[in-house]
Amino acid sequence: MSAPAPSPLAIVDAEPLPRQDEVLTDAALAFVAELHRLFTPRRDELLLRRQERRAEIARTSTLDFRPETAAVREGDWKVAPAPAALNDRRVEITGPTDRKMTINALNSGAKVWLADFEDASAPTWENVVLGQLNLMDAYERKIDFTDPKSGKSYALKDAGELATVVMRPRGWHLEERHLRFDGRPVPGALVDFGLYFFHNAKRLIELGKGPYFYLPKTESYLEARLWNDIFVFAQDYVGIPQGTVRATVLIETITAAYEMEEILYELRDHAAGLNAGRWDYLFSIVKNFRDGGAKFVLPDRNAVTMTAPFMRAYTELLVRTCHKRGAHAIGGMAAFIPSRKDAEVNKVAFEKVKADKDREAGDGFDGSWVAHPDLVPIAMASFDAVLGDKPNQKDRLREDVSVAAGDLIAIDSLDAKPTYAGLVAAVQVGTRYIEAWLRGLGAVAIFNLMEDAATAEISRSQIWQWINAGVVFENGERATADLARKVAAEELAAIRAEIGEEAFAAGKWQQAHDLLLKVSLDADYADFLTLPAYEQLVG
Repeated sequence: MSAPAPSPLAIVDAEPLPRQDEVLTDAALAFVAELHRLFTPRRDELLLRRQERRAEIARTSTLDFRPETAAVREGDWKVAPAPAALNDRRVEITGPTDRKMTINALNSGAKVWLADFEDASAPTWENVVLGQLNLMDAYERKIDFTDPKSGKSYALKDAGELATVVMRPRGWHLEERHLRFDGRPVPGALVDFGLYFFHNAKRLIELGKGPYFYLPKTESYLEARLWNDIFVFAQDYVGIPQGTVRATVLIETITAAYEMEEILYELRDHAAGLNAGRWDYLFSIVKNFRDGGAKFVLPDRNAVTMTAPFMRAYTELLVRTCHKRGAHAIGGMAAFIPSRKDAEVNKVAFEKVKADKDREAGDGFDGSWVAHPDLVPIAMASFDAVLGDKPNQKDRLREDVSVAAGDLIAIDSLDAKPTYAGLVAAVQVGTRYIEAWLRGLGAVAIFNLMEDAATAEISRSQIWQWINAGVVFENGERATADLARKVAAEELAAIRAEIGEEAFAAGKWQQAHDLLLKVSLDADYADFLTLPAYEQLVG
């Protein structure tokens, strides 16, 4: 048999990585190149369509369910039945695909691991390529890790069930600068999906599982249709049955909330469910309605709980939609990171996590997310109490739920206002997260919470919105660019004092401070913080 032809993709500006040849094979790169050739033009059109939709929202300050897809919403159809490996999803753990996390997540006792190449992973070339290698090694049970600092060793457990992997590629807006086709970068989503699918689809089938995906930042049913066409092509390309791929779509944009049924319909042979991604959802509301006036101004992010009326509307509509169509409804993130020093902090946080997961299970969700293995038993107990021996509660149709178009954007139904402390917190978290991201870390523990890129997005968007709306805080100070600069300078000085001059100089603190202010204060609002940040990312 002749060797595969060299791939038309060029690897550029990338230092060679150990064992990269196992991931970047000619055959795998040829597949990615074919995905790029066939599907990137449509992706480009859909990104333009996003801009048109945003311009329409700026003009009208409203959204509605789409009249042209009413027949889909009224039709009698269901998504394909869940495969055995995805039928019970009561607890899912999330995290990047570094070697230690891969082992800990698979061992965690969670039913599913969201193996993240998106918001919990900064897209350095090392993270992109070695993350793929870690998953390949895990499926071959050839993975172990010794922490160079502590000397502690990690390995996959022999007994018991390992978590089922659902892999999340990057969103449509991001490029992969290190892989080029005719001088043009390939979309990061196609790189992540393509390498993972090519190497693992058949291997996963042999393990009794399959190539399962989380699709991030989807804004319309046409974007779901593009993914569906990619799945159809990919399954034919490697010779596996149609319908082997399963995708869970994150409803984490406000426009997608109006198209949940249509998104499931487009993916119906490959759909596994929908997920309520709360931080990105809030970011999307601010982004789209940022110039809509006082009634769209969000208070401090921690004041926007899942019991806020417009968030209840979103989650209840999601559960009803999923169960009506035979899909899983997956709840939001418990981001708490247990303290190894403060038992009281843990006690309070665990009670909050339990209340959150009890509410989700009671509302009809079939599972939920946690960010740390210590939270798996807490979330598991909440869902066990409701589900018992049943794998899910898709038979709960929630026909009592009725959500009008206006309910999803009734931001002013929340009785809370932005505070000065909220501004300080947005600057603190934004600065600390961006600094870590620029060093190649995407999942960062800040003030006992596991933060990812969505956190930084909502932080900088709220600063932008509050200044744009001329918010006056409870202390009488008005939100202005100068006030944001003052708070950011104070935070930078506090960090320098906290960590010392040497550590400060070794980090990327000034860069992070400058970038946060740029994306928070520029009149021309950047669609995604990660776009200018990627230009500064090393590696």
